[in-house]
Amino acid sequence: MQTIGRFAPSPSGRMHLGNVLCALLAYLSARRQNGRFLLRIEDLDAMRCPRSFADLIMDDLRWLGLEWDGEVLYQSERAAIYERYAAILRDKGLLYPCFCSRAALHAASAPHLSDGRVIYAGTCRGLTPEQIAEKRKTRAPATRVRVPDEVVRFTDAVWGEYAENLAEECGDFIVQRSDGVFAYQLAVVVDDALTGVNEVVRGADLLSSAPRQIWLYRQFGFTPPRFAHLPLLCDHDGRRLSKRDEDLDLGLLRQRFTPEQVIGALACAAGLADGPEPIAAYELISAFDWSKIPRHDLFLPDIFRS
Repeated sequence: MQTIGRFAPSPSGRMHLGNVLCALLAYLSARRQNGRFLLRIEDLDAMRCPRSFADLIMDDLRWLGLEWDGEVLYQSERAAIYERYAAILRDKGLLYPCFCSRAALHAASAPHLSDGRVIYAGTCRGLTPEQIAEKRKTRAPATRVRVPDEVVRFTDAVWGEYAENLAEECGDFIVQRSDGVFAYQLAVVVDDALTGVNEVVRGADLLSSAPRQIWLYRQFGFTPPRFAHLPLLCDHDGRRLSKRDEDLDLGLLRQRFTPEQVIGALACAAGLADGPEPIAAYELISAFDWSKIPRHDLFLPDIFRS
């Protein structure tokens, strides 16, 4: 079976080096296996993700030498497709309206994991039709999916064995927001499955999303992909890079460095090269191996110190 990988950025701002690292490793893994590398723009929230940012992402990828195969897929154009798959869950009796506010979800009484994630307590799970009708008069509900008391296991290319009990460590999760926008968890599963993606490379901050997505794959009759969750890239003080902080975005980097300098420095940070010497992305393909990627946060090379 041909490997099909992808890069799926959210165009809520300019890419930073952590985004570039993810794109680079997804590209290298797919090309090393003589596979295809797709590009998907995750602009589900069109208000926060203007097309101008998507255009900048594509221009930056071309500048870096990370060319993709085929047409670009935009999630903002696929709501009707997501609705068809939400209907499958609805027909199984797995969906229910949730009227809880964000403040209520983060109340002290709500269960939290050690990393601060809130596990939904099931407040709206057992509402009667009469209660639902009454609540709809004052608040539009989100839609949640009921998860079973089930452990989902998979083997990650970087972190190895990972398991999560959906009921205890995830809880019923949202598949459609109260404003009608479909949620990431549903959309990513549908899009990866329908485009044939069988290798998902993304940041370790999404590792805990994989079990619920694997469960959704099974609900839809799809085969889950292979996963590789990358260590996160940190600045010199140990702070993880963020679009909100405009950390070393491509707009700034392109004024200071060549594409080869950026690629070489990231390759060194990820354990793919002994030093940060400039190199083109395609020159790294033959030597790429997941076993070289460390299981700890990565740090920016010195060339990016301001």
